[in-house]
Amino acid sequence: MKNLSDDRLVQLYEQGKNEAFDELLYRYKEKLYTYIYMIVQNRELAEDIFQDTFTRVIVNIKQGRYNEKGRFLGFLFRVAHNLIVDLYRQEQYAQFVNPSEAGYDIFNNKDLCDPSFEDQMTDLQIKQDVRRLINYLPNSQREIIVMRYYKGMSFKEIADVKQISINTALGRVRYAILNMRKIAEQHNIILAG
Repeated sequence: MKNLSDDRLVQLYEQGKNEAFDELLYRYKEKLYTYIYMIVQNRELAEDIFQDTFTRVIVNIKQGRYNEKGRFLGFLFRVAHNLIVDLYRQEQYAQFVNPSEAGYDIFNNKDLCDPSFEDQMTDLQIKQDVRRLINYLPNSQREIIVMRYYKGMSFKEIADVKQISINTALGRVRYAILNMRKIAEQHNIILAG
């Protein structure tokens, strides 16, 4: 796979060959991480943006929205750049917006209210479904999902605890999520609230 072009690897990944995406990740992980880190100057934040970038790229490819023939690296950097810009916009907005000027009513904000009984039941059902799906995963994937999403650990922390590389941790989470989606589809489980 090392001799294949980026476009060919994307095509193979679209056809379900996950090792093709592994090759793309391997090719560009250092360049992408360095780019992100040079901007945000924070390792944990850079790791999260790095992971989110590849997650978005995966989603774009799987949904047939990737049409950047011959420009995979540029696409990768653009996705990362957009995530960084979004992050800074959110931080800036949170610091400078006066709620009354934005038409923001804190007394009519669903996020600040107690959830309704229906919301609680929906949330409980989704959590139960996700726990069931996690139980079907191989141990190596299940452990990392629990560490990442239930314990809130960064990929660096996971890598240190499991004595694996950050890329291995990223890969296991990615495969776990893909496996959970397949299992959910097979059992007609819809994870949306």
